[in-house]
Order: sequence, then C-alpha cells, then structure tokens
Amino acid sequence: DRLLIDLSLKQPANGIARNIDEAITCAEEIGYPVVIRPSYVLGGRAMEIVHNTQALRAYMKHAVDVSKSAPVLIDQYIAQAIEVDIDVLADGTDCFVTGVMEHIEEAGIHSGDSTCSLPPHSLRSEIVDDLKEQSIKLAKALNIIGLMNVQFIVEQSQNAADLDTYQTYVLEVNPRASRTVPFVAKATGVP
Repeated sequence: DRLLIDLSLKQPANGIARNIDEAITCAEEIGYPVVIRPSYVLGGRAMEIVHNTQALRAYMKHAVDVSKSAPVLIDQYIAQAIEVDIDVLADGTDCFVTGVMEHIEEAGIHSGDSTCSLPPHSLRSEIVDDLKEQSIKLAKALNIIGLMNVQFIVEQSQNAADLDTYQTYVLEVNPRASRTVPFVAKATGVP
C-alpha cells in the first residue's frame, strides 16, 4: 500500500479479515461486490465474487479455514474491467517490458484460468504505454533483478460520450518469474 501511494499508483480498495465479523466490516467499508480469497493458496482456489453480506457469511463459513496466520483477502470488485498481465525483465538499472497480455475474460477470472492475447487486442496504445510505465516504476522501486509480473485492471468509461476515459489499478505484483514467462517467450520468439 505504501509503495503504491509513494508511486501515485492506484489499487482497488482492499482489506484483510481473520473472522466473519472482520470480513463483514471490511466488505461494508469497501462496498459490495467484493472479491474474496484465502491468503494461503495459489492458483485462485476458493476465490469468489461476493455480492452481499449473506453470501459473505456463507463463504466465510464453508469455503475457507480462517485464522490469524491464514486470513482472507478482500478486494473491491470493479465490474466490466479488463485484466492485463505484464512481464518485466530488469537488472537493477534497466527495465525491459517483455510482454503485455490482455485477458480475454473480464477481470475477476483468476489469471491461471484465463486466456490472454499478446499483443493486447482491444487496449488503445496510450493505455498500453501507461501500463508499461507503471510496471517500470514498480520494477525500479522494488529494485528488481530478474523477472517480475504485474497484474492490472483497466476500467474504461461505459459512457459513449466519454470513451477516452480510463482508470488503471494494480492488482498484484510478483517480484519473480510468473507462469506467463514461457508463453511470452514462445509468442515473441525471444528466449
């Protein structure tokens, strides 16, 4: 949170809960719908979009084992957004964006279960350039040496008179190689 604030980058409203009461309080502060998932699993298992308190209670009761060491992560769900994966290669000084992948499914489908297009098939070039700049800012701020993956969502205006308006949000930063690396390498022909 602090790094994103320092870099003037946005993220969806979010919180952590260790029990049902904390989850309800957090979700009500964020506002429904929310994306909720355990903090201790990989691959999006048990991730769910929750639309109200009743569904949240059911999720917390049946879907996960929550404890102080294994809280749930609760994030604002931004509907009709496009998810984007970006891979960066850095040496501590120079950064190279190796691939910008646009998810075919709308945001909310875990990236491990989605399909991507490389290059992006519907994002305007200024949005892609903005996402690249944000990725490089993150890589430099984190002093990445090696590979890094960033997941963004892009919310574009649904108002026909205002189609040029968009907002980007950082979903996740993985300071490591991601499952996308071999796909980018094959699609671009660059090892």
